[in-house]
Amino acid sequence: MSRALLHKEIVLGVSGGIAAYKAIELLRLIARAGGAVRVIMTANARSFVGPMTFEALSGRPVCSDLFDRSGRDAAIRHIDWAQAADAVALAPATGNLIGKFANGIADDALTTLLMAATCPILVCPAMNTHMYESRPVQRNIERLRSDGHRIIPPGSGEMACGTVGPGRLAEPPDILYALETALTPKDYRGKRVLVTAGPTREHLDPVRFLSNPSTGKMGYAVAGAAARRGADVLLVSGPVTLAAPIGVKTIRVTSARDMADVVFDRLAETDIVIKAAAVADYRPRDRADQKVKKDDRAAHQSVAFEKNPDILKTLGERKNGRILVGFAAETERLAAHAVDKMTRKNLDMIVGNIVGGPDSGFGADTNQATFFYRNGDSETPPLMEKTDLAHLLLDRIKERWL
Repeated sequence: MSRALLHKEIVLGVSGGIAAYKAIELLRLIARAGGAVRVIMTANARSFVGPMTFEALSGRPVCSDLFDRSGRDAAIRHIDWAQAADAVALAPATGNLIGKFANGIADDALTTLLMAATCPILVCPAMNTHMYESRPVQRNIERLRSDGHRIIPPGSGEMACGTVGPGRLAEPPDILYALETALTPKDYRGKRVLVTAGPTREHLDPVRFLSNPSTGKMGYAVAGAAARRGADVLLVSGPVTLAAPIGVKTIRVTSARDMADVVFDRLAETDIVIKAAAVADYRPRDRADQKVKKDDRAAHQSVAFEKNPDILKTLGERKNGRILVGFAAETERLAAHAVDKMTRKNLDMIVGNIVGGPDSGFGADTNQATFFYRNGDSETPPLMEKTDLAHLLLDRIKERWL
């Protein structure tokens, strides 16, 4: 579950567009993240998705009529919901809803709730491309942005009406991410954080390389968590299949030397370095320009190696008051190896874990880690999602050094 949404009251405002069906998936994601969802619909939205669907998934009544008399509190339900809400997400937000909200028109339950809400409001436009790009809609979107509301830009592609271009509702996971960001305290605002993630590749020839099983999930979780908490984040990533976290500047590299060049070049503009990448210690001494063919006559073939730059050790030598956190993926004697690495490389803290199990280490969505600190302290949190572990790591850095 997301600690940002856990036990939070989220109002999901659904207006009348074909993308209303995506609101169902967004509701599921918010509930799965621990949020409590109330749905308020416009009259037109009911033509696309029935209220019973939202009631079944949220376990709560749906409000769709300003003058609904079905319940004791129906007459003021939209006001109560506005006061209780921790955030409101308008998904989809049609051109009509955006225009009403931007110009202070409150003529139904949803727009009346918006006038009364004092919590963060996320506006997720979804409409025909030409409507979205029209001057009135763009003017209204800019007015909402200038009023302090968060605009989640639409995606681009083929629309239900046949046009191609911007106007598709943002994907539900991206809207969820924006909700988490809106509700996460910005206790890292003003801090510059550099995170490394993923493996490196050391090529033998153009089609073969040496690497490791790192997927980058832990480093990407740290980068995303720091960005949600207000930090200015640079993610230096080895080759992975993950999309860059929203709001994070990402530089993709291949080899250990590539990563070293970027990290050392950006060190001067960094306050905190969190080095989660699994960097190759060695590279082939000679890289062939063409694919090396198999020689059936040779019983054995050997490759000569040379050392890669030790990025973490060099950072420890150059830290100059910066906070430096490393990671240690071990197969045995975790405490001994992790503490030795922390000491030798002048780290403030190291996150160690035993790899190889299904719930921890490379490729897993969870991690069982131990935090080791320079003063001799250590703690072993329970098994948790890597996103939660990332936030816990940032909590500990903040408590001890910020």
